[in-house]
Amino acid sequence: MNKPKGIVIAGLSGGSGKSVVSVGLTAVWKKAGKSIAPFKKGPDYIDAGWLQLAAGRDCYNLDPYLVSEDLILASFDQRGSGSDLVVVEGNRGLFDGVTAKGGFSTAELALTLELPILLVVNCTKTTRTVAAMVLGCMNFDERINLCGVIINHVATSRQSSIITEAVEYYTGVDVLGVMPRMKQDIFPMRHLGMIPHQEYEDCSSALEFLAKSARENIDIPKVEAIMTPGASPANDSIIDLMTVPAVRDVRVGILQDAAFQFYYPENMIALERQGVELVPINAIKDNELPDIDGLYIGGGFPETSARELSANERFRRSVRHAADSGMPLYAECGGLIYLASSIVLDDEEFPLADVFPIRFGMSSKPQAHGYSIFSSHKSNPFYPVGTRVKGHEFRYSTILDWQGRPEELTLKMERGTGFMDGRDGLCYKNVLALYTHVHAEGTPEWAVGFVSKCREYRDY
Repeated sequence: MNKPKGIVIAGLSGGSGKSVVSVGLTAVWKKAGKSIAPFKKGPDYIDAGWLQLAAGRDCYNLDPYLVSEDLILASFDQRGSGSDLVVVEGNRGLFDGVTAKGGFSTAELALTLELPILLVVNCTKTTRTVAAMVLGCMNFDERINLCGVIINHVATSRQSSIITEAVEYYTGVDVLGVMPRMKQDIFPMRHLGMIPHQEYEDCSSALEFLAKSARENIDIPKVEAIMTPGASPANDSIIDLMTVPAVRDVRVGILQDAAFQFYYPENMIALERQGVELVPINAIKDNELPDIDGLYIGGGFPETSARELSANERFRRSVRHAADSGMPLYAECGGLIYLASSIVLDDEEFPLADVFPIRFGMSSKPQAHGYSIFSSHKSNPFYPVGTRVKGHEFRYSTILDWQGRPEELTLKMERGTGFMDGRDGLCYKNVLALYTHVHAEGTPEWAVGFVSKCREYRDY
């Protein structure tokens, strides 16, 4: 089978417009009948959700901090196989990574995947300087293959002409698109970036708008011409990531609604590979938990649906009863908030599931943001003591009151903030709730430990 051609769409910073370009191009190709395999350089859920919507298939995460290079190449190879084109959207600036030397950056990922880079540049209030920035990227790391530029937020035809001529003259790289400044706010922003598509009122119109913008302003045949097949895993490192057992004997509920949307598809597959049947649940509309053996509550924005979540008292009681009965329950970030006693927003308090005696609030400033590492230093339901896990944190929530002590927390942070005093991981019976998000393929212990407890609960 021929390998599909691919491209990494990168920016000079967050807010450059790479999501608008990535989603727009994906929507155009999908509408033209092409099969598009989307990937997102992580950590990220929201942009990946829009790419998934545009492509009509799961968008997988490629995060060299959370997952090994062998696994990244295996994921890229297996999940891109059979498609016509592969789109990899970068994260933040092209060279932004964990260290000053650029480790785990979009540029490093492009080198690993052996893919060309299409650079999106925000041109607000600038002209010829854009050429200097593009040339600087090319010279900063001469190993990268920067093959095209799209200039974004262009105000006038004169600005477009000057930038295009300067970029092509000084760098020898073609400008393949000129995106005008948007007159409508198609992607309203929130503190973590774009609003998730699950909260968006008219996703189809948004996708059509972006596709129309891409068709009218990007030379799509030239973009396709610079795309090339990417890297393949080494013959001695073949890793099967996709095969799931025919028999799935454990039912795990997963909250998926306007409040809870932060799930890597890799995490779902990891559970299925352990024999799990996933059961979608809506915490806003469903009356109670169905017949399940465990519950997984991912992150999201419970604060934006706090009134609706709180109003569904019967469902909240059902979750509390499940926790009291010993059902295995894993909750990340927004899921942790939902298990609290309440959240206070604009001086109004909304009761929640009340598994943990915590009152949360929300800050206008980030409380934790970035990669994290924890080690399991006390007994908990899912991670053996001594397990070391890489993850990430995104939160603006604050702890207003907690009737507990930091030494009760089961996970010790080596990097990141956690829940309190350098610790994370609240436990109650078979419940583990934490601020840290994990990627299942970088943390195989997660699915194994969680599903093992679910089987014990089912058979009890």
